[in-house]
Amino acid sequence: MKIAVRYYTKTGNTKRLAEAVAAAVGAQALPIGCPVDEPADILFLGNSYYAFTIDPEVRKFIASLDKSKVGRIVNFGSAAMLNSTYKKVKAEAAKVGIPVDAREFHCKGEFKGIHKGKPDETDLAAVAAFAKSFLD
Repeated sequence: MKIAVRYYTKTGNTKRLAEAVAAAVGAQALPIGCPVDEPADILFLGNSYYAFTIDPEVRKFIASLDKSKVGRIVNFGSAAMLNSTYKKVKAEAAKVGIPVDAREFHCKGEFKGIHKGKPDETDLAAVAAFAKSFLD
């Protein structure tokens, strides 16, 4: 199974999660500025809410994906205030014909002192276990 990991972050929280995912599945965590050039059965996509929606860069990245190279997207991320970006990511992925797995990982992230220290080691272990579950 071929796996790619991409992430978008402004605070570093999602990057930390992406690195844990990548280590768990034997891939490299790369920012969304790096295209998915090689075929991937699974694309783990890390992102968060910014101003109550996904960042325009995440939308642009998803729009750039080639459905012949990406089997499915697995959404993960963190946020201080809002929860999952799943519905937003799924809507964007539908526009390019790429399915989004129903399973996702989300945890609290630190922002301006809210949820200090999050994601923490427990969150990083949990996202790694989540990612490994796709290898079974």
